[in-house]
Amino acid sequence: MSDGAAPRVFISYAHDTPEHVERVRVFATFLRHDVGLDVRMDQWDDHVRRDWSIWAATHLTEADFVLVIVSPQYKNSGDGMAPPHVGRGSHYETAIIRNHLTRNLRCGIERVLPVILPGYSLDDVPEFLTPYSTTRFRVKEFTEDGIAGLLAAITGRAEHPMPERGEWRGGAPGEGGTRAPNDPRTRSVRAMPWLAQSVHIRGDTALIDGVRYDDSIVLRPSSSTRDDVGFVEVDLAGAYRRMKSVVGVVDDAIETFQVGHFRVFVDGHPRYEGKAAVGKPATVEVDLTGSLKLRLEMCRPGVSHEARLPELAWGNPTLC
Repeated sequence: MSDGAAPRVFISYAHDTPEHVERVRVFATFLRHDVGLDVRMDQWDDHVRRDWSIWAATHLTEADFVLVIVSPQYKNSGDGMAPPHVGRGSHYETAIIRNHLTRNLRCGIERVLPVILPGYSLDDVPEFLTPYSTTRFRVKEFTEDGIAGLLAAITGRAEHPMPERGEWRGGAPGEGGTRAPNDPRTRSVRAMPWLAQSVHIRGDTALIDGVRYDDSIVLRPSSSTRDDVGFVEVDLAGAYRRMKSVVGVVDDAIETFQVGHFRVFVDGHPRYEGKAAVGKPATVEVDLTGSLKLRLEMCRPGVSHEARLPELAWGNPTLC
């Protein structure tokens, strides 16, 4: 999966009944049309004569995630209990999935996601997908809330992220090289006078990967402009030794698959360049010893229309 691209998802299922086939198609349509995932399934590719075994093998290999829609026939095929002439397609697909799991179990567990649609149960999950010892995803309804657990597994963003750890009060303030929170030599970039800034930059609170940063610098333009890069510049006057911050896409971003690019310049020289995505922030720490000017930049390359505007933040950039 390339930076900024929607995850590619393959739907593997059995044709138990016409009603089941239709329900799977409705679910796949919801994931593709409403959620924005790059979903592939057989019912959308039957407009030409093709070799379905090659088609299935290609998708099972190239997809970022394989959603196994469980059912009694799929379980029987996957566990070797169905006659050879019943569910040939699911026989073939489950054989490939088992092979992938055997080759790299840890990767396969994260990539192959068993999905239990309404009307089905844990008993319909094939044994080779270890239903009792690994995660399975029960879909209550075809809404984003109904697939919250499944989306968390695909995006890598937990429903309930671990909170930021506070200061350990069992030691003396400043012990271990950490300054006390009220140390006057520690200063927020947001609170400093800005020598220069781009149009849509503002100081604000940002939620990044479930953590609230009250002294953040946020880039969230309301419309496309020529201002492709958001930035701020501050005067250091040689008074600080380092800058530390978290960077990322804000949690309430409208377009959740965007990737932000972040750069730090010190006295006009590049000191840091990196990327961050939703649920995958980065920590930035830069040496400022003897430096006079700091510039923080953020952008979303390739923005050409309002649907792809950046929603990025420097979370609590702090000088010390």
